[in-house]
Amino acid sequence: MENVKPMVKDNRKKIDVPKILLTLFGLFLLFIFFLPFVLVIINAAKENIAIISDPLAMPETFGQIFKNIGEILDNTSVRYVRSFFNSLVITTLSLFLIGVSSGMAAWVLVRRKTKMSFFIFMFFLSGMVIPFQVVMIPLVRLLTILGRTTGIPFKDSLHGILLAYMGFGAPLSVFLFHGFIKSVPVDVEEAAIIDGCSKPQVFFKIVLPLLKPIFVTLLVLNGMWIWNDYLLPSLVIGTAGDFQTLPMAVQFLVGSFLRQWDLILTSVLMAAIPVVIAFFFAQKYIIRGMTSGAIK
Repeated sequence: MENVKPMVKDNRKKIDVPKILLTLFGLFLLFIFFLPFVLVIINAAKENIAIISDPLAMPETFGQIFKNIGEILDNTSVRYVRSFFNSLVITTLSLFLIGVSSGMAAWVLVRRKTKMSFFIFMFFLSGMVIPFQVVMIPLVRLLTILGRTTGIPFKDSLHGILLAYMGFGAPLSVFLFHGFIKSVPVDVEEAAIIDGCSKPQVFFKIVLPLLKPIFVTLLVLNGMWIWNDYLLPSLVIGTAGDFQTLPMAVQFLVGSFLRQWDLILTSVLMAAIPVVIAFFFAQKYIIRGMTSGAIK
């Protein structure tokens, strides 16, 4: 008989080259996207001359940040505290109006399956593919006409910017709400109606609590957009200094012949911290909300 060699199990782990390459590519993207934030931090801790001479150099001490913060708070042109309060009010009210109105609209479009509801849903989706630059001039003209017709100033006013944010935030919000509501059992709503709930009570007491993951997701996504937006407030609010937001306040640090980079970068860092904190606390809801409607 021929000698049969025993089979030896190879316990050596194979190198997963695609996984290693994907990890390296992910680290490269992390470096690319995180580098600007690092540059803002290290340059906010330096004086203006040091930033211009060598923006990549590390600061001698980070105590300069507190000095820059004090100069920003004392600057009467920037009015940082007032601008911060305006941004907070505009962002909070806009998120509330976008969330509630878009959730109600998506709920009705899902539950009433008619040709008209499908057409309205497609009309909302069309707003996601139209660039803002195409509609920004007609928007300003429309707000001006509405103000003359109704006697209510929609231009250079708080309710004008809120109306504009509701319109531009609705397409994405309705789209995500629409996909999420499809996963909500209709039997729950029918049981609530049998128990005596009206349509508004069904939405606010039954449907809206179930929309918490996608609701928080939209709060973060729309909140980052509204908080950091400069173009839309500059068009709608304009020269109304009482309603200027943080991005609009930073422009007062940029002159025709002088740019105070130390104050500009410090103000950018101060404006970004609230958004970063909100993102870290809500990131688990973002992933859950983005995926729940897709696995229907």
